[in-house]
Amino acid sequence: MIRIGCHLSCSKGFLNMGKEAVSIDANTFQFFTRNPRGGKAKPLDLEDIEKYLVYAKEHGITKILAHAPYTLNPCAKEEGLREFAYATMQDDLRRLEHIPGAMYNFHPGSHVSQGAEEGIRLIAEHLNRLFEEDFQTTVLLETMSGKGSEVGRNFEELQAIIERVERKEKLGVCMDTCHVFDGGYDIVNKLDEVLHEFDEIIGLDRLKAVHLNDSMNGCGSHKDRHAKIGEGNIGLEAIEQIINHSSLRKLPFYLETPNEIEGYHKEILLLRSLYKAD
Repeated sequence: MIRIGCHLSCSKGFLNMGKEAVSIDANTFQFFTRNPRGGKAKPLDLEDIEKYLVYAKEHGITKILAHAPYTLNPCAKEEGLREFAYATMQDDLRRLEHIPGAMYNFHPGSHVSQGAEEGIRLIAEHLNRLFEEDFQTTVLLETMSGKGSEVGRNFEELQAIIERVERKEKLGVCMDTCHVFDGGYDIVNKLDEVLHEFDEIIGLDRLKAVHLNDSMNGCGSHKDRHAKIGEGNIGLEAIEQIINHSSLRKLPFYLETPNEIEGYHKEILLLRSLYKAD
């Protein structure tokens, strides 16, 4: 059975997110740990979390994905911005200790004028510092589209970060289909080749999740404009191949398409209909 969900609002609490997921035929979901454009998080409601964990077990919800705020930049030139990213991620990971099996995804950051090599060094330094605490949550580096001075624009940059991290067992990768396509990886016509390249450079065992999005732009555009499933330049046929690929089909898929909740429900039902039984 396909493990699929969408992005839900954490302002509703975990139990309500779980109930909303079930109402749209999802068996996982993604949420921002706090305001995606800000830094303040609501106090944890441990009673709500306990109720959610019981509900999730009863309804088969697994492998939920926490997403760090977009404002974080672990490789910023200004030390204050790097410290803000560290403090926020440290707090997020401490909070996620209450949700066994959750994963934590973040955008590696933008080096601005420092160069990719320095950005990679700073991100790895940031992760090494974070992993001084023995967090149970797996942290995922997200593949990026390559706009501006983003780090993580290709598999080589992600692997360069991983190589510099001491506790590599704490790290995974989340592949965003819009991002890799916009980044120049032709997952429409050459999915096998792209996954082989990922395996050669990073290792498919490191791939833990997929952001499943269509793209408003073409392959290699370096943009990052998500489209609804089947309404972009990746297209429904290619997305069907992605969710059924032997290297991907057992991973959790998270929709980040430009939708309201009913739109997500329609996409989940569509993808379930396209998923081939074992």
